[in-house]
Amino acid sequence: MTSYCLTDIAAQLGGRVLGGGGVRVTQIATLENAQPHHISFLTNSKYRAQLAGTKAGAVILGEADADATSLPRIISDNPYAYFAKVSALLNPLPEAKPGVHSAAVIGDGAKIDVTASVAATAVIGENAVIGAYSVVGEGCYIGANTVIGSHARLYPHVVIYQDCVIGDNLIAHAGSVIGSDGFGIAMDEGRWIKIPQIGRVVIGNDVEIGANTTIDRGALNDTVIEDGVKLDNQIQIAHNVRIGAHTAIAGCAGVAGSAVIGRYCLIGGGARILGHLELADHVEIAAHTLVGKSIREAGAYAAIYPLAKQDDWRRNTVHLRHLDELAKRIRALEQEMELLKGKQS
Repeated sequence: MTSYCLTDIAAQLGGRVLGGGGVRVTQIATLENAQPHHISFLTNSKYRAQLAGTKAGAVILGEADADATSLPRIISDNPYAYFAKVSALLNPLPEAKPGVHSAAVIGDGAKIDVTASVAATAVIGENAVIGAYSVVGEGCYIGANTVIGSHARLYPHVVIYQDCVIGDNLIAHAGSVIGSDGFGIAMDEGRWIKIPQIGRVVIGNDVEIGANTTIDRGALNDTVIEDGVKLDNQIQIAHNVRIGAHTAIAGCAGVAGSAVIGRYCLIGGGARILGHLELADHVEIAAHTLVGKSIREAGAYAAIYPLAKQDDWRRNTVHLRHLDELAKRIRALEQEMELLKGKQS
């Protein structure tokens, strides 16, 4: 089992050690469940009461809580990010054995770096490129001419269609699909005809794609996912969408075709963004919000009907249906009041 003393952790990750740098930890845990071999963390003030009773061997704290306990501790300006780094240090990904399994299918002209790992039943298309130290799991499919950078990790049954271009450090979880056809159809004489989707999906560095998330290829231009984007599970990204660097989107969200999302945006779970809209940088969208118009300014936005008892909700819904009529009546009353004031003066 991997273990580190606090001094070693701080030497690698920074931070200030107080109260015993020689304490060794093997895993990270919550304040409530931690044991002496654990390092825990406090990132939310509502859990501060648990700090006094924790059995953790050490804790990660912010500067404001540096003196809140006598336990051995590491002080960081960003304890939540520090917790993430410590967890990664204590829980490294299993190393994959380099090489191509005999049960993999490799197309003509494919180039697989000697340090890469391709598991059984994976299929690598013609002229595809797999970069250094990348891992292609069981049952994955990589289409012809697709290029994948270094240190990618594709979990089982990831599908990447032809001609996609993917940067370094991709993480794609099981069942994700990259480069499938966008929903392009045209009505002709009473029936739908398919519009060929001839664009690509282009993905930058350090992108993570959740399980069963789909990213459609462009109809004409490319669908683009910039560096550092994090996509949760079961998200739909339609054709020709562009997502700016370091944006994070939570599960079950949907982005319709040709929408442009800025950098460092946060999109809540179940949110919907209609097609051809633009979101500025640093926009936050609350969960289950329907975005029906472009957002030009940074800030937090929500369009969620408040939870209420069913009977109250029905009555309020009836009122909502008559808002336009009520607004007209109010304007008329205001005009009448202005006329009355004029006569009185």
